[in-house]
Amino acid sequence: MRNDTDRKKEKDRKKRFEELASQSEANFAYYFTDFLSPSSAALAYDVVPERMVSAWGGAEGCERVILRFGNPDDFGYEEAFPIKCIQIEPLQAKFSDALTHRDFLGALMNLGIERDTLGDVIVRDNRAWVFALPHIAELILHELYQVKHTNITCKVVETLPPEAAFRLEETETIVPSLRIDAVLAKLCHLSRGKAKDLISSGNVLINGRLCTNDTCTPKEDDVIVVRGHGKYIFRGEVRQTGKGNLVVRVDRYV
Repeated sequence: MRNDTDRKKEKDRKKRFEELASQSEANFAYYFTDFLSPSSAALAYDVVPERMVSAWGGAEGCERVILRFGNPDDFGYEEAFPIKCIQIEPLQAKFSDALTHRDFLGALMNLGIERDTLGDVIVRDNRAWVFALPHIAELILHELYQVKHTNITCKVVETLPPEAAFRLEETETIVPSLRIDAVLAKLCHLSRGKAKDLISSGNVLINGRLCTNDTCTPKEDDVIVVRGHGKYIFRGEVRQTGKGNLVVRVDRYV
């Protein structure tokens, strides 16, 4: 459950989002946040009209995003999100350690980088792609030489290459009902009570909005983010079992 400190942080974030939206409208200019967790970004939609805010993390499927306040239809122009993608790979692949997400993120944090200046860190086969604010991307390019015990090289790439893009893994699971707590319990291998706790503590989002009702029913193609447990696309009911349970299909981002 959220405590008083969490509620104050939430209130402060909402106030900041309102201020950015107001400044954007007053100055006919775009305003951007740093990278936000899914639950923090979702708060903007509680206090800012949807037409005034958009989100992007650098690639389709990213969880950590930057919010942009401002409407292109009103302004008559677009402004790109301030995001750079850095590719990090071993200098000599055959001498590389086995590198994990934790290794790459730890090396970045050791540079004194704040987490809100970094987006998602995607790791595939000892290589990583890191989304970062432009000035942090420059720091990484000039200061990051080693991950774990492996010498590495860094470069900016314009887009995420196909081999690094998020993939969808299709799965079917049996649930007692289509209630979100029942679905999450199965997807995340949790008890029904733990699934309810995730919802009540603000760790579940559906289509970018905080889900606070554990009895709601996800609709076909809803995007569900569960903090600490992954991101899914709910594809809907497939069939009913002989015992009255439901088989649902879900795509998981991997």
